[in-house]
Amino acid sequence: MTDSPEAIRAEIERTRRELSYDTDALVDKVTPSKIAHRQTDKIKGAFGSVKERIMGSADDAGSSLHDAGSSVKDAGHRVAAKAEGNPLAVGLMAFAAGLLVSSLIPASEKEKDLAEGVKEQAQPLMDEAKNVAQQVGQDLKEPVQDAANAVKDTATDAAQNVRSDAQDAAGTVKDRTQEARDNVSGS
Repeated sequence: MTDSPEAIRAEIERTRRELSYDTDALVDKVTPSKIAHRQTDKIKGAFGSVKERIMGSADDAGSSLHDAGSSVKDAGHRVAAKAEGNPLAVGLMAFAAGLLVSSLIPASEKEKDLAEGVKEQAQPLMDEAKNVAQQVGQDLKEPVQDAANAVKDTATDAAQNVRSDAQDAAGTVKDRTQEARDNVSGS
């Protein structure tokens, strides 16, 4: 890299353009309306494929795709052949499409009322689960406290043993040092 101001400015401008492009792409990817549009396109494509297969117009679509290229036509026939041989896959795709469409449609008043009723009926179960969890917490509190105290006592005893051993070792070293000093002085 060069140190000239023009080169540095050009590099900064290039980096800004790249960041701007990346930011625009990211915003486009996470914008809710764009996400909904992409999902809608996917659903339309899935329904179109299923419709063509069910209605028997896959060959008609294949002949119109022939102008666009044989590879697209082959892909369409492969999809149609797979769907033809597997009705479970067609049903699963239709079910998934229905789930997706239903998630995009707002809940009706009846559905909201039913959900509220289920919530009210589940509330006693939720309260019971909460009480059981609190009881388990209370039951475990004492054993945990006892275990913590046992660890604390063991650590205290171990520290006292280490201190005692260290003092004994220091006394031994002191005694041997005195003996060595006396041996050196006496010689």
